[in-house]
Parts: sequence; structure tokens; C-alpha cells
Amino acid sequence: MSDALVELLEELPFETVTRIFDALPVDITFVDAEDTVIYFNSPPEGRLFPRTKMDLGRTVQKCHPPKSVHLVSKILDEFKAGTRESADFWINFQGRFVLIRYFPVKGKDGTYLGTLEVTQDITDVQKLKGEKRLLDADVTKGDRTLKVD
Repeated sequence: MSDALVELLEELPFETVTRIFDALPVDITFVDAEDTVIYFNSPPEGRLFPRTKMDLGRTVQKCHPPKSVHLVSKILDEFKAGTRESADFWINFQGRFVLIRYFPVKGKDGTYLGTLEVTQDITDVQKLKGEKRLLDADVTKGDRTLKVD
């Protein structure tokens, strides 16, 4: 990360950084180098896989179904060893198509700092066709679409 970017981020109030992460249309969870959940965002539409404050301080393995814990541990072990740079999964979940991606987070010196989990409902993304280059006159808020004349 450039020094200019670090300086810019240092100037952002903590609430602004938090609100930036909450505004993203994805679920983000950060797990530290000891496999402990230390952060998750709260998107406006809610999380696909809910988290509560009780998840903070827990090992990430305790936040996953028992049948997938071995995969979570394998990914984390490979990230720590530097033998894997990402892991992607996609599943059908409650009638939606969900993409789950894991990324190692490393310090400037390459030290493993933790893992970022990013989960996104891509059901509607898969339906996109062609191109959209112009802004619609429709203003969408939640599930309501308002026509602007």
C-alpha cells in the first residue's frame, strides 16, 4: 500500500470506514491469524449468513456447519503456509445462487495477518445480458422501483 493511501485512510473517521464496508452489497468477515472472527460488516439488505456479536472472538470453525469445518481449516492452513492465494465456492442457498470467496490478508512483509471472507448473492448478476451504459430514469430503493419523470 502506498504511503499516500495509508495517510488517506488514517484521516478517515472510524465510522466512515465502517459505513463504507456496510454499504457494500456483500457480506465481509475478517478472521485474524489465530482463526478468530474479529470483524464483520452489516450490509443494508442484511447478511446472507447472519453473524451476531457472539461470533466476535470465536474461532471461525465454530461459525460454520460441522460438514464444512475441514474445508475451512484446510483453506486457512494453506493461506498461512502461502500455498494458496484464494478459494472460491458457489452454492444454492434458499433459492439464491451465492458466491463465497476467501482471500489471505498479508502485511507489507508478506506476514499472514488473517483471512477475508466475501459472500455475495449473484443470482441477479447471472441474469445480466449485453451492456448497460446509461443511467436509468428509475430510482430504486429496497424492493421498490420509483419512476422519475
